[in-house]
Amino acid sequence: MTTSSDGTVEIREVGPRDGLQNEATLPVEQRVALIDALSGTGLQAIEAASFVHPLAIPPMAGSSEVMAQIDRAPGVRYRVLVPNERGAHDALAAGADEIEVVMSISETHNIKNIKMMPDESVEQIIGLAALARAASKPVEAILSTAFGCVFEGDVDPDRVAMYAKRVLDEAGVDTLSFGDTSGMATPRVVNELLDSLDAVGIAPDTVAMHFHNTRNTGLANILLCLQRGVRRFDASIGGLGGCPYSPGATGNVPTEDVVHMVNDLGYDTGIDLEALIAAGHFAEELIGRELPSQVLRAGPRTRTVAAD
Repeated sequence: MTTSSDGTVEIREVGPRDGLQNEATLPVEQRVALIDALSGTGLQAIEAASFVHPLAIPPMAGSSEVMAQIDRAPGVRYRVLVPNERGAHDALAAGADEIEVVMSISETHNIKNIKMMPDESVEQIIGLAALARAASKPVEAILSTAFGCVFEGDVDPDRVAMYAKRVLDEAGVDTLSFGDTSGMATPRVVNELLDSLDAVGIAPDTVAMHFHNTRNTGLANILLCLQRGVRRFDASIGGLGGCPYSPGATGNVPTEDVVHMVNDLGYDTGIDLEALIAAGHFAEELIGRELPSQVLRAGPRTRTVAAD
């Protein structure tokens, strides 16, 4: 397998938002401490918070305080998710470096998640993207349930590509990300989506992929994406997470496991794996349970122990 021309892959950490939103609520100071630990690993992008109503996602209450208290490391972009116009204003006031907007391709999931039909979400994204541009902030559209939906089953990849093209052309978002919300992605399904995106002129090296590891296919999906030219991936420290609106979904593919594999393939992530492992153990301490990351348990492939 060959690497990309510049040999780099960006791993975007989503544990402090997508990971913690499905865990027991942590105090603001503990969320800040986790983000600060991650900021020292070489990660360039951290999804730090979500500006949703605290009654909807209680673990994300206090996101303005989190953003005010983190120790912002040079070269790290602190990204936040916004569900609506009020959330966008709050996120911009809190100093978010990048804004994420979201819609689900599945009608059922979109209604449960943001109480809109997908076409209504496109209209909302147009407005939210305009707000972000006015503040000179990049905006990324996340298309959730892009690989399947626990309520509706398989999702037509041509339908995903159609909505992706719409939010690019009509909303003018800067980047796109495709979410495996229900953990239904397999290499075959991912390949089919990449084909559909290519058919509407969306190249693999312009998108990001966000895989959950519900059926243990996360790393296989990322490997397939690397072979197709994708160079940006979301991952969650220790494998934290899930989705409150998708029953049965488990955490994202663990950041440590992704970095370990990608580095071994010869790509440069700029991430200190040992520092990342330390941050993973810290996350375990904060939430009080063992996380599913395999690299947290075994360490890097090259780690050795003294013989008896």
